[in-house]
Amino acid sequence: MPPLGGEPSSGTGGGFLISYEPLWQTMARLGATTYTLQVKGQISSSTIRRLKTGQSVSTNTIDALCKLLECSLTDVLAFLPDDESP
Repeated sequence: MPPLGGEPSSGTGGGFLISYEPLWQTMARLGATTYTLQVKGQISSSTIRRLKTGQSVSTNTIDALCKLLECSLTDVLAFLPDDESP
């Protein structure tokens, strides 16, 4: 399972504010793979790599993931307050 991740925090904790862990759980529940994202969702391999490593992605990508997986935003990402970040 990919590590928790997202945007680097601007706070002093230096942790992450966004986690894509819900995406991987949703994909597992639906039987979707990264290949599914690439072929059916036309999500680039570099974007998938960014998701796996917890880097930022565009809101267009988040929108495409929600549409492809027929899910809500909370099924794709979670907000982690600074004090809860790894």
